[in-house]
Amino acid sequence: MSVLEVSNLHARYSAKGPDILKGISFDVEGDDFFAIIGPSGAGKSTLIRCINRLVTPTSGRIVFDGREMTTLSGKGLRRARRDIGMIFQEFNLINRMSVMDNVLSGRLGYTGNLRTLFRAFPRDDIDHALKLLDRVGLSDHVDKRADELSGGQRQRVGIARALMQNPKLMLLDEPTSALDPKISKEIMGLVKSMAEELNVPCLCNIHDVKLAMEFCNKIIGLQDGVTMFAGPTEQMNEAKLDEIYAMEVL
Repeated sequence: MSVLEVSNLHARYSAKGPDILKGISFDVEGDDFFAIIGPSGAGKSTLIRCINRLVTPTSGRIVFDGREMTTLSGKGLRRARRDIGMIFQEFNLINRMSVMDNVLSGRLGYTGNLRTLFRAFPRDDIDHALKLLDRVGLSDHVDKRADELSGGQRQRVGIARALMQNPKLMLLDEPTSALDPKISKEIMGLVKSMAEELNVPCLCNIHDVKLAMEFCNKIIGLQDGVTMFAGPTEQMNEAKLDEIYAMEVL
C-alpha cells in the first residue's frame, strides 16, 4: 500500500514564472527507499519540498497517509508535517544548543514552543532521544554543543532528530552533499538500516548516483522538471543515466 501518492505535480516559484516541476507522478510504498536523481536545476529539491508543503505546488495531487497535502492549511498541515521527518543538506541544527536539545526539538510539533523553551519534555521523550543517540553512535556527545561536532556527527544528530518525530515518511534533501565519500556511505547506510528497523519509507533527493544505486530500491530521474525514468533500481542502466544527465552543464 502506498504511503505517498504524487500525481501530475506542477510547481513554479512565481505566478508568471516557468514550471519547475512538469507533471511528476510516482508512489512511495511502505518499504521503499526511493531516490530522486538528476542534474542541477532538474527540480529535485523542489519536489522534496512540495511533499511537506515547504513549497506549494501550482497543481496536481500529493496524498500522504490518506491526506491530500495540497488542500491542507493551519492545524491540519501542522499535524501532517508532524508525521514527516526531514533530513537537510546543511543539517539545520541550532549550533548553540546541545546535541540532546537538538534531538528533542524533533518533538516540537507535539510539545509546543513554550514547553520546548523550558525543556519540559516528558521522561518518555528523553529516554527515546537517548536511545536514538545511542543508535546513531553519539551517546558520548549528548551534552556537547552542535557546533562542536564534525559534519558526519552533525548529520547523525539530524537523523536522530527526524526519527524523534516517529515519522510515517522520511524526506532526505541532499543528505550527503556536505560530506566526504566515506562518511556519505556511512550516513546512507545508517539511514537505511534505521528506516528498515522502524518501518519508515524514505524519499531521498541525492546527487551521488552511485549511492542511489547502492542504497535505494527505486529511482525517479528528473531532467528540467520532467520524469525521464521511474522504476526499480535494477532497471536503471548507463544509457538511461546518460539520457537523464544529457543536459548537465559541466
